Order: sequence, then structure tokens, then C-alpha cells
Amino acid sequence: MFRILTAAFALFALLLPTQAGADPADVNAAARGVVRVVIIGTDGTEVYPVSHGTGFAITSNRIITNAHVVREALQDDTLRIGIVPPEGNDSGFAKPIAVSPKNDLALIEIVGDLRLPALTISGNGGSDSGEVSAVGYPMNVDRAQGLDLNDIFDSQPPVKSRGFISGRRPSRQFDSILHTAPIARGNSGGPLLDGCGRVLGVNSFGADSSGSDAEFFFAVSNRELIPFLRDNNVNAQINARPCRSLADLDEAEQERIRREQAAARIELAQRTEADRAKRARVQLEAEMEVAAERENAMAIAFLLILLGTGAGVVAWQAKQRGKEEDEKRLMIGGTIAAIAIVAALALWFTRPGIDAIDRKVNAAMADEDEIGGDNADDPADGTLVCTLEVDRSRITGTPDEAIEFDWAEDGCVNGRTQYGFSAGTWSRVFVPNETDAVAINSYDPGSKSFRTDRYLLSRTAMADARSTRSKYSPPKCSADDAASNLGDMQGAVTALLPDQPNERLVYSCAPRSVSAADDSDGE
Repeated sequence: MFRILTAAFALFALLLPTQAGADPADVNAAARGVVRVVIIGTDGTEVYPVSHGTGFAITSNRIITNAHVVREALQDDTLRIGIVPPEGNDSGFAKPIAVSPKNDLALIEIVGDLRLPALTISGNGGSDSGEVSAVGYPMNVDRAQGLDLNDIFDSQPPVKSRGFISGRRPSRQFDSILHTAPIARGNSGGPLLDGCGRVLGVNSFGADSSGSDAEFFFAVSNRELIPFLRDNNVNAQINARPCRSLADLDEAEQERIRREQAAARIELAQRTEADRAKRARVQLEAEMEVAAERENAMAIAFLLILLGTGAGVVAWQAKQRGKEEDEKRLMIGGTIAAIAIVAALALWFTRPGIDAIDRKVNAAMADEDEIGGDNADDPADGTLVCTLEVDRSRITGTPDEAIEFDWAEDGCVNGRTQYGFSAGTWSRVFVPNETDAVAINSYDPGSKSFRTDRYLLSRTAMADARSTRSKYSPPKCSADDAASNLGDMQGAVTALLPDQPNERLVYSCAPRSVSAADDSDGE
């Protein structure tokens, strides 16, 4: 019976609509900004932890957590709020900026030089179903690893757990998300993430299952978080677009290419048929025109022969009479006869032939193509304005809707940035020192498509990328073989990157119009 029920459940699950699962790469990228929030006390000589929870960066130096995580520090000014990042040894302290006990939210700000990659908030209102991930520092995991409270000062990666949204409901007088991604003490204040690594809510508490019932957990929803941030003038990254996997995006792109190819074949067939009909029409017109020209030439030649014959007769008669007054007639008649005969022969031999039809057809076809605008001015280089193609992009952050840049046929952008050329692709790899993300910008002059692939890396992976990038200097635009040389150099960095980016932005470009006013940089 158990096997039958299991098989039936599996079949039922297959019939249910599927949703894209959380992408581990995106969850890992978001985890870079998840920190352990430690309440620290001191006895005058020794610093010790009192309690801890979780928080996540909402800007580079501001962190969201639960109000109950920092409650003790707010009630006792001898306690401090410590921040332990998931990587590195640059722990720091934070000060409270705003606390809202009614919805269990707190905003704290890092004191010092520690900077974190900010998470993006989902602004699409959320769903009542779908897979989610909870990220944080549960105490039961620390205990299972044999860690005591003093060990929490050491940087460690947060724990990720997966589950599903079970619904939305008001609880404790605030809007919350009910889910099944396991959390425990210490997870409080950590983010609940969607499949693209965007924040859906702030994990707060769990239901008491008494060890027998199914376990459910609650997160403060973004309906509470976003107004809280706005009330405190925090300019967070909010993305309201649907979450799409790269696999879905690639499949849609292949389908788009197939549709375009099919449409191109139909257009080519229609154009070929139109050209065939146009050539037939032009052929008939040319044949009629050449026939008329031949007939006119032959008729005129015949008339000239008649004229020359008549003039010749008059000259012959004048010569036969041999009188002095007929010498003038002889000269005039002879001249007219000679000119007429020569002209008639010239017209006869220069009348249009059959080959004239082909020449007229080709000339007429070329003229109609030029009038039809087939040679429209659409340069492959110059100033381009590129618009974000949302349907072709995987957007996890808050990108520019449009960019503008100057493109030259040798791969020089804005007159100063050389793009590399390798495997048929123009690209430039950017490894910034300020953010832990590598970007690859690429441009296809043929389709006028600009693309940015962003890889959100850990501190260790980013350090390796920066070290590799520092070993070469990109050639200037005017250097010999600049494009091919840079294409080879950049391969050392791209070899370190994951197979897939976390974000892919696709832009369609067109020559800048007179009315275009945007002046953003295409880099």
C-alpha cells in the first residue's frame, strides 16, 4: 500500500505546474551580503558574545535584521552590536539607525571601513507559492559543529536551507510569509530569497510544532520591509520583474532565433517572388521598347534610302543633260544621296539588338532597388543608443533601461576603451576594485546587440580575478592588433569565471537619433 501511495503521489506531483527552483549560484551570490549580528558584552578586560542573529546588507554599509535581535543592545548601552561578514577578517561594529518592534525590523549602520555587497529586494508583490531559500546562522548548526559562542567571531559562510512558500498571512500585527525553509535560533534577521537571490522577506520566527506536527516558519514580508526602508530614506535596490532562469532564457532565445530565421526564409521567398514578377514586367516593357526602337530605326533608314535614291536620280538626270546650269543640281543631289545612304546604313547597323533588352532590364531593376530604399543609411558604427530588452534578459538587480556609446569598426568604444576580439565576438572584461562582481560587455555589430554578463563572486574568487587582471594592460585603441591581443589577454580572467553569469542584460541598439537625450556610458 505504501508503494502505491508513493507512486500515486509522484504521479500527482508530475501533473502539478512546475516552478523554477532556486539557483544555487544566485543564493550564493546573495549570501555574500549576509552577516552574523553579534551582541557583544565586556567585563572590562574581556569581550564576550551575549547572543547573535543574522542580518543582510541593504546598502554597502547598512544592514537589515530583526528588532528582537538587537533588543538587548538597545536596552543596555554597555552592549555593542558586532558584525561578522561571511568572508575575511574585517569584522566591525554597527550602530542602530531605526527600530520598529511592531513589525520586528531594525536598520543598523556599520561603523568603520567594512563594506558589503547589497542584496536586491523583490518588488513584485510576491507569490503564494514557489521555492525559496533561507540564509543565516542557526545556533543548532554551530553546536553540531562543536562551535561555542567565542567561535562566532570567526568569519564563516552562512547556512542555506530550501523550502516552499506556504502562503501569506498577517501575524503579530504585521504581514508575513509562511514558508517551509528550515530556520532556527540565530536565523532571525536573515533573508528569505527567491530563485534569483532576491529578498522576499526577513526571517523572524518559527511555529511551535511540539515535535510532532509539520514545521512552518515566518518571515516579515516586503510589504513591511519596503515602507520601513523608505521611511528611513534608504535607497535600496528593488526589482519587480519576474525571476527567470538562464535555462529558460536560453530556450526562449533559441526559439526567438528560430522564429527570426523562419520569418527571414518567408521574407526571402516573398522577395524572390516579387523580384521575379518585377523582372517579368520589366522584361516585357524592355522588349516592347527595343522592338519599337528597332522598327523606328528601320523605318527611318527606309525613308533615308528613298530620299537618297530620289536625290541620286535627280543627280543622274542632271549629269545626263550635261548642261552648265545642271552642275549645281548634280552636286546637291549627289551630296544628299550620299549622306542619306550613309545615314540609312548607319541606322540599320546600329539599330538595337536582342542584347539591348538585357541591358535595359538590368538598368531598370537597379534603379527600382535604389528608389525602394534597399541602401538605407544604417551604419554599423557611430553613436548608438541601446534599449534594454526585458524579455531577453535575466535581471536580478536594477539595471539601466538605456545606455549610449560610440562604436568604431576597430572595436574602440567612446574613443578610449578598446574591446577585444576572440572567437568572432567583440568583448571587454571589467574587474572593478570597488565591487565583488566581474562584468563582460560584448557587442555584435551585425545584429546591433549589446550584452552585459555579470558574475557575482566571493571575496576569494574576486581576489583571484583581480590578481589575474593585474597581470596585463589593455592596449590602447590605436595600437597594432589591439583587438586580437586583448581578446587573448582577457581569456585568463574568463577562465576563472563560473559557467553561467548571475545576471544577463541584453540591449538592442540603433544609431542615435536627433531627439535622443540620454547620455549614459556604454561601459
